[in-house]
Amino acid sequence: MQRRPVGASGLQVSRIGLGTMTWGEDTDVEAARAQLRTFVDDGGTLVETADDYGGGRAQQILGGLLRTIVRRDEVVLAGRGAPPPGSHPSRAALLDGLDATLRRVGVDHLDLWQFPAWDPRVPLDETLSAVQVAVYSGKVRYAGLVAPRGWQLATVAERSAATGNVARPVSAQVEYSLLARGPEAELLPAAEHHGVGLLAWAPLGRGVLTGKYTDGTPADSRAASSLLAGYVEARRTERSARIVQSVLTAADGLGTSPLSVALAWVRDRPGVASAVVGARDAAQLRASTAAEQVVLPAEIRTALDDVSEPV
Repeated sequence: MQRRPVGASGLQVSRIGLGTMTWGEDTDVEAARAQLRTFVDDGGTLVETADDYGGGRAQQILGGLLRTIVRRDEVVLAGRGAPPPGSHPSRAALLDGLDATLRRVGVDHLDLWQFPAWDPRVPLDETLSAVQVAVYSGKVRYAGLVAPRGWQLATVAERSAATGNVARPVSAQVEYSLLARGPEAELLPAAEHHGVGLLAWAPLGRGVLTGKYTDGTPADSRAASSLLAGYVEARRTERSARIVQSVLTAADGLGTSPLSVALAWVRDRPGVASAVVGARDAAQLRASTAAEQVVLPAEIRTALDDVSEPV
């Protein structure tokens, strides 16, 4: 996999990232082991995790794998920051949460520490000062935001500039796909202006864009027995059907998979640093990493742009 800088920063990541949201739940230790080994062998570097994935189990699994099958310096770790449950939101709580993450993963630093875009419980200056402390202590290399609005990203970027740019966000992780192009209205222009790179979450529309839900929900799919079911049902619309059909048609014409078409579209959108995918097993992940070899012709990209144009 090729690598890209995240925004205007010196941080480089693989164009496809590995999300660990299913680890500890739908993905057990052995399946996670196969995923991480496959991902790194294919040239992947960006691994995204969060405190609440599997109730903390995902980070524990990841830590065990970093000590056994891959080296720490082979991956770029992106972890989400939040005060521990039950704690009073504050700079101290944010730093305690960071220490807890580092303990679970068993590392001395995160390459990217990401925060909820706007937490009204924590004064912004306290959040920025927590990032400064974490960077100066060596526990964090860069900071980013999770699901910000355009004005929120701009506010954080401007406020951090006044503190010497140490806490300046370099990334914004947000849902972005052919089915979810909302970030283009405000967030992407703000990110481009402030030198922030997009980490596109759910680039496959949580599986909808692969076409597997076109004729209903398979009994063995995640959507059949999880919160994903509501998401899938909400996208049984005429617009979504047209988009999915266009992806299927493009895949047929290119002799590739719908997954590769949908993922390549997101990967090559302006401002995107990496498209973060999740997988149930190594075979499913390998299908995503194979999309790295797919380049969409201009006419197909234009057709997909048109059919998915936001209302």
